[in-house]
This record gives sequence, structure tokens and C-alpha cells, in this order.
Amino acid sequence: MPDPKTGRPLALSMGEPAGIGPEITLKAWAAREREALPVFFAVGDPALYRRTAAALKLDVQVRDISDASEAVAVFGDALPVLPVALAAQVEPGRLTPANARSVMQAIDVACDLALAGQASGIVTNPIHKRALYEAGLQVPGHTEYLADRTGGATPVMMLSCPGLRVVPVTVHEPLKAVAASLTTAMIVEKGVILARALKRDLGLAQPRIAVAGLNPHAGEEGHIGREEIEIIGPAIETIRREGVEVSGPLPPDTMFHAAARARYDAALCMYHDQALIQIKTIDFERGVNTTLGLPIVRTSPDHGTALDIAGQGVASPLSLIEAIRLAHEIAGNRAR
Repeated sequence: MPDPKTGRPLALSMGEPAGIGPEITLKAWAAREREALPVFFAVGDPALYRRTAAALKLDVQVRDISDASEAVAVFGDALPVLPVALAAQVEPGRLTPANARSVMQAIDVACDLALAGQASGIVTNPIHKRALYEAGLQVPGHTEYLADRTGGATPVMMLSCPGLRVVPVTVHEPLKAVAASLTTAMIVEKGVILARALKRDLGLAQPRIAVAGLNPHAGEEGHIGREEIEIIGPAIETIRREGVEVSGPLPPDTMFHAAARARYDAALCMYHDQALIQIKTIDFERGVNTTLGLPIVRTSPDHGTALDIAGQGVASPLSLIEAIRLAHEIAGNRAR
């Protein structure tokens, strides 16, 4: 299943070659029929995928391609790989800074193919930022890097698993700094981008957004903090004036049980763990990270490079499989 309108496949970037990215990519391809996955190809070093398949005794053939369009014909019989050569031999679990530029080149190639319309979207395998920093590359993260490369749009991180979608308003802020950094404008911007994405990317005609409070009991009418009254409440009213069905501020401890989740399509949370703990508790293995607000489709498994288990054959491909499936769904909705 390539993109239903254009026949374009998805591009999967290599990620950190010493991590579990190569393994779970091979396993996702092996599960393509059982999981009814769309056509995808890897952007990375073909030799890495071949060595990984052989070392882990995975029954997967790897075939070099010279163009994204070749992936459709190859996908039924082998994992298509658009070559990006590594500079040094890879040892599973051991970072090699010499390969950092190849890691970034794989992301660049996948991104540029999506921008050029040759790939329907990209799915990024996890990178290890320390290895990139040690090689002299200053990359704050996939999300910010791709936002800059695709035109400087405001990127919004949405995490999802079956039954829940969440967006953290502040992301990698120390908890003690969250209240000071939170603004009405920030909440409005991310809420509006979320609402538009729920319509365009996920096909929801009238999306419903629940907004979490910052403080226990959502501030309890100002007795446990005034952020809900002075910052979050005004943001909700502004979002509502955009025609969005939005509720809150809601007490964070009562808005994530099953019956509460049935009343909204996505939750706007005030800080990182308020959002991510819920996803990783409900379905740790099937969490997906989606970047909203970009001109291209981008998803990623919601886990890291897992260097501690790399090369052991025990990595689960479920999060990557869900990321592939969601990227395909978004690409189809955008095409329609």
C-alpha cells in the first residue's frame, strides 16, 4: 500500500546505526503482510542492514535502490534501501562519532525526498544526540531540525497510542521552570495547530480538545495556584473563538481514565511528563511521536536508541510499525 493517491512510498531514516533502528526496520518489513503495512524503504547503509539481518538470523533480503520510485516494485520481496554509506564499522551498542554525518545525511535525504514529493512522508528512527554532539553537530532534536529544514514552521509534538493523543505545551523544560515559561500565546498557538492537524491529518471534522490544568485540582479556583485563571483559561477562550470545541482547564488527575478519554480526541497538556506518562502507561510499546505543523508528514517510534539491547535480537518493532501505519494514514488524509 503506497500512498493511495500518488503511489509514493514512505522513507525510513536509519537513525543511530549502533542502536536498535536497523533491527526494528528489518522486523517491520518482515511483518509487512501480517500488519498490512504500506510500502516503505530505508535510507541508510545497505551493508548495515545486511549484517544486522545475518547476525540476528532474520529472514530478510536487502536490496539497494537508486531512486524512491523503485521501492514499490522491490518491497514485496526485499527491504529496499536507498544507500547512505557509513564512515566506520558499527558495533551494536557502541557509539561511533565518525558515523554522525551519515546519520544526519540519512535524515536530510529522507526529508528532501518528502519535500520533493517522491516520498509520501518520513518515519525517523531514533538518533543519539550525544554521538552527534561529539562529532561537532549541534542538533537540538529531530523535531526542531526538521522544522528548520522544511521552512521554519512551528513544530508541535503529538504523542499517541491506541486510545489517547497528547500534546505537551512545554517540552524539555525543568519542572521548576514550567510555570514561568508558560504563556497564553504559547497555549493558543499549539492548540490551534493541534486542531488543524486533527482535521487535516486525522480526518476529524469537529475535533474535541481537552486542556489540562497546571496545578493539582486545576488550581481549585485559585487556591492552589492562579495559572489556570490568568494563563490557561484565557487561552481556552481564544481557541474556542477559532471555532474549536475545547474544554478545561481540567484536573490532570481525573482526565485520563477511560471514560474521560472518550470525551475528547486529544489532550493539551502543560508539561512533558503530564502528557507522556499517560501514553507510556496505557500502551508503552505502541507509542508514536508525530510532528504537527510541518509541510511534510513525519512520525517516529516513541522510544530511544536502546543501546543496552542493540544486537541482541530482542527489540520490539511495535512502536515503529505504529509509526509507519500512522504516517501512511496522515499522508492519505492529506492527499484526499
